[in-house]
Amino acid sequence: MKNIWFYLLLLPVCVFSQETLQGEILEVTTDNTTVPVVGANVYWLNTSVGAVTDIDGKFSIAYQPNYKQLVISYVGFQTDTLTINEPKYIKHYLKSTSTLDEVTITSRKQSTVKSYLKAENMITVSSDELLKAACCNLSESFETNPSIDVNFSDALTGTRQIKMLGLTSKYILITTENIPSIRGASQAFGLSFIPGTWVESIQITKGAGSVTNGFESIAGQINAELQKPSTDDKFFLNVYGASNQRFELNTHINTKVSDKWNTGLYLHGNTHQKKHDVNDDGFLDMPLYNQINVMNRWQYTNPEKGLVSFINLRYLNDQKQAGQVDFDPDRDRMTTNAWGSEIDTERFEITTKIGYVNPEVPWQSLGLQFAYSTHNQSSYYGLNRYDINHNSIYSNLIYNSIISDSRHKVKTGLSFTYDHYDELAVTSDFERSERSFGGFFEYAYDNLDKLTLTAGLRFDTHNLMGEFITPRLHVRYTPWEKSALRFSVGRGKRSANIFAENQNMFATSRTINILNTNGNIYGLDPEIAWNYGVSFLQGFNFFGRKGDITLDAYRTDFQNQVVSDWENPQEVNFFNLQGDSFANSIQVEVNYNPFEHFDLRTAYKYYDVQTDYLSGRLAKPLTPKHRFFANASYETHNELKPFSKWKFDVTYNWLSEQRFTSTDSNPDQFRLPSESPTIGTLNAQVTKVFSPKFEIYLGGENITNVRQNNPILGANDPFGSNFDTTFVYGPIFGSMYYTGIRYRIN
Repeated sequence: MKNIWFYLLLLPVCVFSQETLQGEILEVTTDNTTVPVVGANVYWLNTSVGAVTDIDGKFSIAYQPNYKQLVISYVGFQTDTLTINEPKYIKHYLKSTSTLDEVTITSRKQSTVKSYLKAENMITVSSDELLKAACCNLSESFETNPSIDVNFSDALTGTRQIKMLGLTSKYILITTENIPSIRGASQAFGLSFIPGTWVESIQITKGAGSVTNGFESIAGQINAELQKPSTDDKFFLNVYGASNQRFELNTHINTKVSDKWNTGLYLHGNTHQKKHDVNDDGFLDMPLYNQINVMNRWQYTNPEKGLVSFINLRYLNDQKQAGQVDFDPDRDRMTTNAWGSEIDTERFEITTKIGYVNPEVPWQSLGLQFAYSTHNQSSYYGLNRYDINHNSIYSNLIYNSIISDSRHKVKTGLSFTYDHYDELAVTSDFERSERSFGGFFEYAYDNLDKLTLTAGLRFDTHNLMGEFITPRLHVRYTPWEKSALRFSVGRGKRSANIFAENQNMFATSRTINILNTNGNIYGLDPEIAWNYGVSFLQGFNFFGRKGDITLDAYRTDFQNQVVSDWENPQEVNFFNLQGDSFANSIQVEVNYNPFEHFDLRTAYKYYDVQTDYLSGRLAKPLTPKHRFFANASYETHNELKPFSKWKFDVTYNWLSEQRFTSTDSNPDQFRLPSESPTIGTLNAQVTKVFSPKFEIYLGGENITNVRQNNPILGANDPFGSNFDTTFVYGPIFGSMYYTGIRYRIN
């Protein structure tokens, strides 16, 4: 039966021959620059054959000789009807309607966009949204987004981890231009390895993602699109400095080599060499570090032959030092003189993407993705050593076509992945190789008026996880105007890298135990989970101003989970799930434009995440049940000086109590209450734009100076049996202020 599924996935796609009309929809802004219109509706008059423009404003729609009138519409613009006599390439500019009020204009230029038409529950975050915060790396890019939770993983390394739907980032497929990038050895620190200025946009998809990207996605997918050498600034400079003496430099240099080739050199460096101990516990509040990050990006475009290609070469060197203030690595490394830690990471990667669109049959395309990376981390935490070498190969071949007309789209292809891990954890060596080969098929039905669905199925054979099927389904239905009701269901499967994903346990005195030894991965079985979700998006007008409200409800059920059990304060136990583990997430979000150039975003989120531990069923530790989020942004506007403006942005986060793992068996002085107190943090930023080339920004994080005063348990005896740095529920350093400049040459 399994072989039958495999051959079915490889069946060729049968399509009927027809022509296709292609083009792009653009607008001219007030400063006379041309920008693409994303999400415009393009359809043939009096038919249900239509398409939606992509992020570059481009579209492709089925053409027949009897199709004569093409309608192009988008909210806030004049609807145009074009007469088409032959399928020549179209470049059309939309015009703003003369009767359009200011609210609609603001909505059109929102920096975070939710689609009413896609089957997936997807949020697109533009570079304008990323600039609302310092956004020094990808882990700091979600401060103004209520769908992603950001918090610190421990009290030493300053590492920020993200959560979606109540689950940590290991259950989120994180990709760079749809190539899996943060996984395996890079899981703990990888988000800090992607500089924020390199990111053009971010797509956040809730629920299991597309089968074309693999089988590992469980809670959702985060895809970062990088700046393109052909469209990025010729020169870009960002200099950043903070009150904690953190400094960063970002430089982009893009060159047009020929009519078809563009290249970009992207340089990033950051450093922090000041020792801080605000709470006087003898430990650094944030690590000392240096990072050098270099990427050379090549882009090839040949529209006559239907070819586009990207080649990325990237090198990273990241060094961190944490621990006691008096720790000197040359003198105290791996001794009991003073407790310290060093984490040195060196990474090299090469990624390529080649896309071909058949010039004769434009709705047929073929894409090839390939990535190779080698990741070396050498580290120690006190007397605990952890080293990992991870070599990875990823390849994906995708064929796109249609059945009958553009309402019926199909994708099919093959993928191969290879991962080799070599680890030293404390005193034990672990080595394994993972190989998977799979095929996938995805069908998308797109009726823009009412219904859109994407149904995918993939079959994979894996040397350690066996043969398995991954189904995914996303459905969007529009019951009435300006609404979108969505449903999704999907299955995900992954191997747990228990040491790389839980490195904070090395910064404790806990012993590490693996209780099951019959599986193929550290003696454990792979993790398997189903994700179910429903979402409703409704646009509205209130007092003549536009807004929208979203209600999400998701549930993740684990068939098997590698449980990390911290309930014994002297141990960390890993074992296969015996019983139930689930995560329920409910979110209500309201976006509103109270007056011109002012946007308000509020959200409430509820989590119910429970797992059966050795001591019984408990709520997931350090996961607040309730969260309130608010973001307000305002931008001045001067008709006489359209290039000169002020931008203001404020974000407030409130978290309810968070459960601590049990410390009842500790001596009295090393016991903690069952829950943390509630916390609320406030961030703000002001930007002065002098011209399209130059701007200055000033901001503050945690302006109300909220601090967790005693984040390290047993700080006075770091080599004792009660030392633990993982009870972190809030900021440690307190307020931090920063400033920076951005300069660009277009």
